[in-house]
Order: sequence, then C-alpha cells, then structure tokens
Amino acid sequence: MRARLDGGPARFTVLLPLGRGDEARRTAQHVAARLSDAGFDADARVGDRDPLHAVLDAWNPAEFDEIIVSTLPASTSRWMASGLPRRIERLTGALVRHVETQPVLASERLRAAA
Repeated sequence: MRARLDGGPARFTVLLPLGRGDEARRTAQHVAARLSDAGFDADARVGDRDPLHAVLDAWNPAEFDEIIVSTLPASTSRWMASGLPRRIERLTGALVRHVETQPVLASERLRAAA
C-alpha cells in the first residue's frame, strides 16, 4: 500500500468480509482509522461473510483500480488455500495483489482497545 501511495494520490477502501453486525463495522472503522493515522486516505466497508462474495458485491471498476487481498501467511490461510486472489482476478478482471499479515495476538487487541 505504501508503494501505491508513493506512486501518486491514492484512496483505499478497507473491505472486511465479516457480515453486517456492529462489531464488524467497528473493526472496519478501526482499521481505516489506523490507516488514516499512518497517512493513507482510507474508508471502510463491511461485506458478506464469504470473502469472494464480499468483493464481488463491492467491486466497481469505475471506482477501484485494483484489489489488494490481505491474508494470514499462505501456509495457514484458508483464503490462499482456496485460491481466493486468482478467483477474484478471474471474476473481476482487476489487478489483484496479495499481501501477508501476521495474526494479532489477544494481548495486542486488548492494548489497542484501551
């Protein structure tokens, strides 16, 4: 994301495929706020529990240039095991990039919430 921002103006939309509950919305807003604090122009959305459906519901080629899929390390990611980035790319025709994140420990979540 930093490389994308360094290439010129960029806006990011965080899409969390967690359903439509209040907790999911708070999580999405928290992620967007942290990105904003880091200098990114970001907003948040919550989508379907199925990540593929969430992306397909939100995808609009007039609004987005590319899709960045963030997963746990490939060795443990169900999304990577299912070929999610390739399926998204095939169904949307968009450029899809994959980045790996590390799981957040419960103690880190508690600290962030305080």
